[in-house]
Amino acid sequence: MRLAGAAALAMVSISGVGAHDVVQPTVATRPDAGLAALQSVLDGYVNSGKIPGVVVAVGHGDAPPTFLSAGHIADDPGAPAAGPDSLWRVYSMTKPITAMAAMKLVEEGKLKLDEPISDFIPAFKTMRVLASPATSLESRPATHWITVRELLTHTSGLTYQFFGTAPIFQDYARLGLLGGRVGPEASKAQPATLEQFADRVATVPLLSEPGTEWHYSISLDVLGRVIEVASGMPFGRFVQQSILDPLGMTSTFWTVPRAGAGRLATAYYWKGDQRLPFEIGASSMWLQPPLVDYGGSGLVSSARDYDRFLEMLANGGSVGSVRVLKPATVKLALSNLLPAGVQIVSNVTPAPVAAHGFGAGGELFLKDVPGGVHAGTYGWFGAAGSFAFIDPVKRLRVTAMVNYFPDNKWPLYADVVKALYQDSAQS
Repeated sequence: MRLAGAAALAMVSISGVGAHDVVQPTVATRPDAGLAALQSVLDGYVNSGKIPGVVVAVGHGDAPPTFLSAGHIADDPGAPAAGPDSLWRVYSMTKPITAMAAMKLVEEGKLKLDEPISDFIPAFKTMRVLASPATSLESRPATHWITVRELLTHTSGLTYQFFGTAPIFQDYARLGLLGGRVGPEASKAQPATLEQFADRVATVPLLSEPGTEWHYSISLDVLGRVIEVASGMPFGRFVQQSILDPLGMTSTFWTVPRAGAGRLATAYYWKGDQRLPFEIGASSMWLQPPLVDYGGSGLVSSARDYDRFLEMLANGGSVGSVRVLKPATVKLALSNLLPAGVQIVSNVTPAPVAAHGFGAGGELFLKDVPGGVHAGTYGWFGAAGSFAFIDPVKRLRVTAMVNYFPDNKWPLYADVVKALYQDSAQS
């Protein structure tokens, strides 16, 4: 997600189911001449002091990814070089993973896209909509229930608490509805379970009638509760068993094992012209289980692992001999799932051009971008500058890992895309 200033620093995300800690060798792979422009961009970002380190995975078709890297995972003397198996807080890049877990349940007939979420969370049967969102909490009854589709596409009428100071945002803060990991003081207000979280969300009026407007939101966090009710197991465990384990994503964690602490990058924030440490990898809160595993933010992952997830999507649901989703399920997930008549009216991403479409948990470009991605490109972003996407026309998959706030301090996405497609055109 794209956050700014203090809001970005408040959002230090998620979740609490342990995973395996299989450490693969961290070897930074220098590219061949075919990715020279992209490597030059990464080197320039590090050499100019914008970031301490960065890793980008670029995959084409069924071929293994090429890993480009520069710098280190922290400014500390002796910090490891950034590489394919370095660990990064991916924040809202958790959302597409959560979305595909939901699509697994759709495939199994345990969820339907246009099913009311009140079938799983009864508290949502009596939703209300704000009459004057900018000024009061006065509300009227909603005309229909929120559906699974609307959670997947941020058209539920929910929001995030850091988007303003109106009464609705203050109410979210009062109830601890941030979603994800926060500092100790803010954590005191957070619910202790996903069930409590979802039930509290249902007490707050909606910004808009479900299915009518796109608002970036805690929708995927609520979807986590839907998933655990529909699957009959804790949300984090279902994601582990249905997505992470089958794909061999052994460096993707809700809680980073102690043995992995040395691979976890330090997150930084910019205060004026100073880059300061914000969350130190070796003593990170991600080394401890959080109260709740949220679906909207919070996984820690590596470039190698996230590329495995993208490869699964790009290949219609499978990697090698392992099938996670059926081709028809992936095709549906990567199609424009926005309810009829809804348009994305705001661009919360670092992409200079808005996508105008939305699939399951990620944006969907409906038109070619001059000098950039093509129609059908699907992906999403993290609060600390990371991003990932697949371009079906070029058969490209791209994952970029960094950890700095605010994510719009530097135009990393625009620079990486420009260089990548320059390299692609030349080759």
